[in-house]
Amino acid sequence: MTETLTPTEKRRRDLRQRLTDIAEVTIAKSGIDAIKARDLAAEAGCSVGAIYNVVGDLNDLVMAVNGRTFRRLGAAVTASLAGVTAGPQDRLIIMSHAYLRFAAENTLTWRALFDLKMSTDMAVPDWYLRELADVFALIAAPLRELFPGWSVDRIDLMTRALFSSVHGIVLLGLERRISGVPLTRIEDMIAVVLSNVTSEHTVS
Repeated sequence: MTETLTPTEKRRRDLRQRLTDIAEVTIAKSGIDAIKARDLAAEAGCSVGAIYNVVGDLNDLVMAVNGRTFRRLGAAVTASLAGVTAGPQDRLIIMSHAYLRFAAENTLTWRALFDLKMSTDMAVPDWYLRELADVFALIAAPLRELFPGWSVDRIDLMTRALFSSVHGIVLLGLERRISGVPLTRIEDMIAVVLSNVTSEHTVS
């Protein structure tokens, strides 16, 4: 069923879309700290007050951008497996390399996924958790093949552990590129870790 919006609702939706577009470009160029209400208002052609009428606060706006980034990341990781017939261990490595490439090519928007400042009592929106869960699901699928006897909770724990391990290697590797660490070397480190963690459980 087609959603029917009042003129006011449509204006609010369109402004939120425009502000999210502007914030996405800003983060990609200058990082999360470059998001300023006055700059956004000037570029969007609205008042500062209008921003807070449609997005709540700037964290909400960054989260909207992050939602897009999660979807782009998931698409990039999924695309890396197109036509691949390798086993689950190799698929984990391929996906991790895709994660590295995405982070290297979209460093500031990727960093915004983890640099968003949130207090411990701040509720995380359900849609945001779903976006993250979709990324984790890509990791969990080959893990279920590798560990068929594991419970759902144990697979979830391993999923998060592997993600954290790969993310840490990628983060440190990209920060050290100024010292001349090539991406291929970071790929090798990822492959070593994933191979060692899963080698004893590789299925035929």
